[in-house]
Amino acid sequence: MIDPKVLSILQDKIKVLESAEHMTYLVGPIRLPVNLGGETVVFQWYCWLNCTELTRDTTRMIEKLSDAKLAEFQQSSVLVYGDFEHDEEALIRFHSICHTGDIFGSKRCDCGYQLTQSMKEIVEHGCGALFYLANHEGRGIGLYSKAMAYILQENGYDTVDANLALGFVDDARTYDDAIRVLKSLRQKPVTLMTNNPRKLDALIGAGLNVSERKPLWGDVSEFNEKYLQTKVERSGHLGAAAQDLEQ
Repeated sequence: MIDPKVLSILQDKIKVLESAEHMTYLVGPIRLPVNLGGETVVFQWYCWLNCTELTRDTTRMIEKLSDAKLAEFQQSSVLVYGDFEHDEEALIRFHSICHTGDIFGSKRCDCGYQLTQSMKEIVEHGCGALFYLANHEGRGIGLYSKAMAYILQENGYDTVDANLALGFVDDARTYDDAIRVLKSLRQKPVTLMTNNPRKLDALIGAGLNVSERKPLWGDVSEFNEKYLQTKVERSGHLGAAAQDLEQ
């Protein structure tokens, strides 16, 4: 049984979001001071968990956590800065997890740069949210499959053909859960930081008011030039003029 004191502390921090397939338990906000460019910036952190059991009973959900082995899976989260619910202008980023780029600082992609840069731009803007999408590794194929795709890329395949050769589609990512969380946190228009038209289409298709799209290119090097060109030429990414890929 859950201690009633524990339940009373957590109860007001858990919001239940419903869909036809599952329940989404959103926990937060949690004060999270972050080292950003040598300065401490305070964000509000949320994390969410999907559950196929269609129940609004948060007590039951908490009781099952210790048996669910959640550490073996990834859960997504969002960093919120400023008055995200009420501010008239907010800058958002849907960032797909990249173990190699975000954690190790790999130069094979631009993901680590995009993660840090989007956080900086949100702070400079004064209001926004970074959605960190944990089930998106390798455009949705998972970390182990991504490792095999990297081996294929070292043997002449581009990122699209490597995924296809392993039996996956080019891009298996979906944004339904993140959109559901976004709608629960904000109703006003947002500016979306992305080069990916699929992200823009997903938000607009879900009825969200996207007032503007802001491109996010940078950190180009000999190691990721082909990767970035493939994004534009084969995956339809937007906003990259020739000079953007040369900087």
